[in-house]
Amino acid sequence: MFACLYLPPPARSSIVDRPSSIVRDDRRSPMDDRRSPILVQLARDFSPRVETHDERTVTLDISGLGSLIGEPRAIGEELRRSAADAGLRVHIAVAATSTAAILLAHARAGLTVVPCGEEAAAVAPLPIDLLDRLAASAYAASPLRRDKPNAPSAPPAPIAPVTPIAPVAPIAPVAPELKRWGLRTLGDLASLPSSALSARLGPPALRWQKWARGEEMRPLVPAGVAEQFEESLDLEWPVEGLEPLSFVLARLLDPLCERLERCDRGAVALRVTLTLVTSASARSATAEPRRSLGEGGRERHERVIELPAPMRDARVLRTLALLDLESHPPLEAIDRVTVGVDVTEGRVLQFGLFARALPSDTLATLVARLGALMGGDRVGSPALVDTYRPGAFAMAKFDPPRTFPNSRLCAPESGALRRGSPKPSAEAAQSLIPNPRSAVSVLRRFRSAIPARVVVEQGRPARVTTDRRGFGGGRIERCEGPWRSSGDWWKNGWNCDEWDVALSDGTAYRLSQAHDQGAWFLEGLLD
Repeated sequence: MFACLYLPPPARSSIVDRPSSIVRDDRRSPMDDRRSPILVQLARDFSPRVETHDERTVTLDISGLGSLIGEPRAIGEELRRSAADAGLRVHIAVAATSTAAILLAHARAGLTVVPCGEEAAAVAPLPIDLLDRLAASAYAASPLRRDKPNAPSAPPAPIAPVTPIAPVAPIAPVAPELKRWGLRTLGDLASLPSSALSARLGPPALRWQKWARGEEMRPLVPAGVAEQFEESLDLEWPVEGLEPLSFVLARLLDPLCERLERCDRGAVALRVTLTLVTSASARSATAEPRRSLGEGGRERHERVIELPAPMRDARVLRTLALLDLESHPPLEAIDRVTVGVDVTEGRVLQFGLFARALPSDTLATLVARLGALMGGDRVGSPALVDTYRPGAFAMAKFDPPRTFPNSRLCAPESGALRRGSPKPSAEAAQSLIPNPRSAVSVLRRFRSAIPARVVVEQGRPARVTTDRRGFGGGRIERCEGPWRSSGDWWKNGWNCDEWDVALSDGTAYRLSQAHDQGAWFLEGLLD
C-alpha cells in the first residue's frame, strides 16, 4: 500500500485592467519553501520508505503500518491529523499502487482511500490533464534530468567500450494531443486497444495507458536521509576554563544523546568546535597558529576525538571532551560551542559463554585520562613495524578485540566431553594435559636497555655485572650466540650482537653488544 501527500499551491487571484479577466498568480512564496521540508519530515515520521517527486508531492510506503495504526483509512486519518497539527492542508490518497495514489491526490481534496484491485475504476473519471502532472513528477524525481545541477552534460570517456547514459529530457505534454482525439478522462484512454494506440503514438503511449489504468509505473525509490547530529550554543558571556565549559557541554550533549537513542545510532567520533573571542588579525605573529577560521575571521579551536566503540552516554562523552581539552586547551575565551558526532548503526552484541563483555565506556574514559596525563602519542597498543631492529614497535590506537578464543578444553578439535558423546580414550585424555617439557622460553624485553659490564674470554662473554638495583650478575654458566643484526645505516641505525646467557645465580638474560657505541646492555629477561 502507498500513500501520497500533495500540498496544493495557494490560490491567489488578482483583478487586472480587463474586468472580465482573472489572472492566477501561482508563484511560490517563502512560506512554501519552508513547508516543503515539513511535508517530507511528516512522511518520514510514518515510514522510512519515502520518495519525493517534487516540492509538493511525496509518496510513502505504508505496508508495515497495519499492525501499528490499523486499516488504510485509519492510516490516512492519522496522516491528515498530523498534517493539520503541522499547519498543512494536504490532499491524501491511499491506494495499492503509487501511480493511483499520485493521480487521486492531485485530483481530489481531503482523504481518498481506494480498495485493493479497484485502482482503474477509481482513476477512470479523472481528467486526462493529470497525465502531464504525473509525467512532470516522474521527470522531477529522475536523477538524470538535464536541468539538475549535478546532472552530467556529457558522459566522461569510458575505459571500456560501454554505452553512456544520456540525461533524461523533459517529457512533452500529451494531454492536448489526446484531447484532439476526443479523449477527456483517463478511462477513455484506458479503454483503447493497446496495439492500435502504440501503432499511432509509439511506445510512450503504452506508458500513458498504464498510468491511466492506475498500474504501477516503477518501484518506489526511497530517498536517502542526510542525518546530521550537531548542537550549537551561543554564549552571552565568554567563558574561560574547563569548569564553566563542562556545564555548556552537558547542555549540548544531553539532547544530542537523546536523538542518538531515538534513532538507534552510536557515536564513533566526537567533534568539538570552540569559537574564540579574539580574531585572527588581532593575534600577534608570535602566537601559535590555529587550525581554522570561523565567521568574521574569528579563530576556531577544533578537536576530533576517536571513540573506541560506538556509544551514546552523555556523561562519558563530556568526560572525554574535557580530558582532551585539558591536554589541548584553547588560547582565548570562548563565546560559541558546537558539538557534533559521527554516527554508525546501533549494534546489539551477543557475547559467548566463554567471552567477557568489554566495558567500553569505562575503558574509553581510562584511555582518555592516560592520554591527558602522559600524552596522546604515549597511550595505545604496540604494533609491529617493517624492520629487523630489535625491540622496534609503533604505537597504534588501543582497540581490543570484541571476541576472545575459547580455551583448549572448549575447542571442537580438543575432544572435550559433550552431552551424549562417548568417553574419550586414555590417550586422548592424556593429550588434553599440557606437557611441561614443551614449554617455550619468553623474553621480557626491558623498555630501556640496562648498561652492563661484560668480561669477554676467547671472544665470548664470561662474566656480567651491572649497577642497576634488583638485577643480578655473576659468572656465565651457559652462553648461546651471537646473533648479529644491523640496519638503517642511512639514519639512526644499529649494529649489534645479541647473546642469550645463563648466570650462576639461575637468571637468564638477553645480552647485547652495540658495536657503534662500544658498550654492552641487558636487553631483557628470559623466563
